[in-house]
Amino acid sequence: MTRPQGTIAPILTPFEDDGSIARDLWVSHAKWVLDQGAHFLSPFGTTGEALSISLRERMQALEWLVEAGISPRRLMPGTGVTALPETVELSAHAVGLGCAGVMVLPSFFYTAAGDSGQARYYSELIEKVANPALKMILYHIPQNSGVPVSPALTARLSKAFPDTVVAYKDSAGDWSNTAAVIAAAPEVAVFPSSEAQLTKGLASGAAGCISATVNLNAAAIRAVYDAARAGKDVAEADAAIKAFRKVIQDAGLIPAMKAVLAVRSGDRRWVNLRAPHENATLESGEKLLTALGPAADHIGRG
Repeated sequence: MTRPQGTIAPILTPFEDDGSIARDLWVSHAKWVLDQGAHFLSPFGTTGEALSISLRERMQALEWLVEAGISPRRLMPGTGVTALPETVELSAHAVGLGCAGVMVLPSFFYTAAGDSGQARYYSELIEKVANPALKMILYHIPQNSGVPVSPALTARLSKAFPDTVVAYKDSAGDWSNTAAVIAAAPEVAVFPSSEAQLTKGLASGAAGCISATVNLNAAAIRAVYDAARAGKDVAEADAAIKAFRKVIQDAGLIPAMKAVLAVRSGDRRWVNLRAPHENATLESGEKLLTALGPAADHIGRG
């Protein structure tokens, strides 16, 4: 598949009490999310605390998933960091494992570089990886990175590298930007913010969603995706996944989901986050499960 579609989970990264990645939880959670219906996993996105995790750890943990029997064709890891040589290293490693794609932030911090500077960054990344198997998802999250991936830049890169720049993840939550990217780069698979815009996106030519809450609600989100693509009435189910998302989002996506998993799984390691985040609490998990009610009954099962 050269143009990804579907529901994609930027999976959470569980940590031991000493701060190292908890391998057993990492693998079991990844398998559970796939079993629940996610089409792909995107390790080391924002939800996975990627920018708090070293290159060595990222590469090793990605290998753990493959060693556990998860097909690399269902993995689209985040590989974007500020330094081009490190982004090249992470991206080449993922491609070498056979991953379906890589999700790449623009080079941030130097916010005045503009589209021309980012075009150079992405172009040199593609040239240095030098592998036709590379498939890239451009990652637009300016509220965190401080740097946009504009519709014009997306169109420029799609034209220059049509077989490599295949998708765009829009985490800004601004539908006008999503629509502009769909119009400017029609060959690119566009994933709007979250399941909150899933049905609207599909109706406008988008490809699905890459959403934090697929970590907890993959089956329901996949069901809406499948039904909407089949032309069925999804109003009730769509409202339900949006309501689920709002409860988690309002409580802070990463600590909220980890708190829920800690309570429901009985494994306290799930409360651990890496600095600069503060750890989650079991108390917040209990409150969230009460707020979610029966919609959360599947969590921790199977």
